[in-house]
Amino acid sequence: MKKITACLFDLDGVLVDTAKYHFLAWKELADELGIEFTETHNELLKGVSRMDSLDIILNLGKMDLPQEAKDELAAKKNRVYLEYILKMKEDEILPGVKEFLMDLRNQKIGVALGSASKNAQLILQRLQIENLFDAIIDGTKVSKAKPDPEVFLKGAEALSAKPEECVVFEDAIAGLEAALNAGMRCVGVGSPETLHRANLVISGFDDFHPEDLLQKI
Repeated sequence: MKKITACLFDLDGVLVDTAKYHFLAWKELADELGIEFTETHNELLKGVSRMDSLDIILNLGKMDLPQEAKDELAAKKNRVYLEYILKMKEDEILPGVKEFLMDLRNQKIGVALGSASKNAQLILQRLQIENLFDAIIDGTKVSKAKPDPEVFLKGAEALSAKPEECVVFEDAIAGLEAALNAGMRCVGVGSPETLHRANLVISGFDDFHPEDLLQKI
């Protein structure tokens, strides 16, 4: 059994489901541009940067815009998204997450966030769980997107943990690849078919405890 000194968590889809807010913000923008944008289209944006997401939407509408206009649209989307985030309530945290984080801290296992979101700290504040993290590595602290391991390696460094003693919790293939590229073990949160390369796949944190982690990974 390998030692575990730290756990690193992605944000969207692992701790909270903010995908619905991204969808609503992108849809509002697409509607203004006269582009049809459905929840099926939204799947194409999962794990994709804001500007690349905008390019995908513009391609759906066969539109081409100058960079300055695209920058303005991306900033507008983020403003709309933030309006939704600022209305978030504490109970929007996914089931079992807060208890799992508290159990890790009680067992003196380091806890870090590893997310590309530039709004991560605000979301943690709205969920009232910011104090449960020893380190927050978000989109303001990294320059390379997953599957590059930068975000998780920085998280391990912030916790003074060796990569081989870290476990990452991810719901996206790119995040899973980033964890493996960092030399870390990974727990997939979601579908075993999608996340089959993870060391362990769980459907969520309900009835999942640090003791289970130590036994199964």
